[in-house]
Amino acid sequence: MKAMILNKPVSMDQNSNPLQFSSIKMPTMEIGDVLLKVKTCGVCHTELDEIEGRTPPSKYPIVPGHQVVGIVVAIGEKVSAIKPGQRMGVGWIHSSCGSCRYCLAGMENLCPDFNATGRDADGGYAEFMVIPSSSVYPIPDQLSDEEAAPLLCAGAIGYRSLILSGIKNGDSLGLLGFGASAHLVLKLVRNVYPDSGIYVFTRNVQEQQFSIELGATWAGFIDEKPPELIHSIIDTTPAWEPVVRSLEYLRPGGHLVINAIRKENSDKEWLLKLDYAKHLWMEKEVKSVANVTRNDIKDFLALAAAYSIKPEYQIYELKEANQALVELKERKVHGAKVLRICY
Repeated sequence: MKAMILNKPVSMDQNSNPLQFSSIKMPTMEIGDVLLKVKTCGVCHTELDEIEGRTPPSKYPIVPGHQVVGIVVAIGEKVSAIKPGQRMGVGWIHSSCGSCRYCLAGMENLCPDFNATGRDADGGYAEFMVIPSSSVYPIPDQLSDEEAAPLLCAGAIGYRSLILSGIKNGDSLGLLGFGASAHLVLKLVRNVYPDSGIYVFTRNVQEQQFSIELGATWAGFIDEKPPELIHSIIDTTPAWEPVVRSLEYLRPGGHLVINAIRKENSDKEWLLKLDYAKHLWMEKEVKSVANVTRNDIKDFLALAAAYSIKPEYQIYELKEANQALVELKERKVHGAKVLRICY
């Protein structure tokens, strides 16, 4: 089968083609697995972290990709609830132990044996992939293959961030950065919390305008103070500066939710500027988001279908994955990027 594979960590500043378009063996199923013929796969910023070694895969070569829509073509032993021909989705969660205190409490995102799709097991930058049957989700009929792919990670992790923010209708929400996840959060809030103001902070003027077009109340740069203090802020940037600055913009008792798998060290001097009285006093709360649960994906897909929440996206062919990744790194982003698998 055809696939895009990563053989080793690569600096994309020095190599704009980190993935190789290759013919590899078909994946094999084990008990409880399903085999998917991949139709689309979203391109995520986490893939940049995998490629450049900040979130390194646990094996090489690896097939990246964790926002997958495909058709079930075969099922393994002991799989009964899923049938060939069903259209299913795959997200960041590939597997977990299933028996620890976190898994038993429905918080498998915190499982010490959490395995990620496209990082710890081959993902969806390929014609076919194998996945445990517990980690596939029916795609609502209202969503096309291209629309559904970004919802499986960007949408689900944004939804988890929103839940952790604790906002209610009428509370204000800030969004730091405005990529695939944040623009879906904005669409969700506009539907579920129609009386809430949404304040977008991004260094990209085009993204500021895009957010206003989608219904943001205000958009500006990270060093611009918003018109009012904000109840909750979700940070999707890889940097420390937005975290420190945004704490100034929170109301007393406000929440900052950091939705990032890692932070860059290039601007870590901003941590030295953290001032307790200015940034943290008045019972402000800081939370991080770790992975997603299966219920996050299920719940967000249901909400997306109910409220017709669909991403803005750009389409690329599988062999154009490197181009999509370079544009993502260079912040040439308008919504989400999706690979269409056509082989």
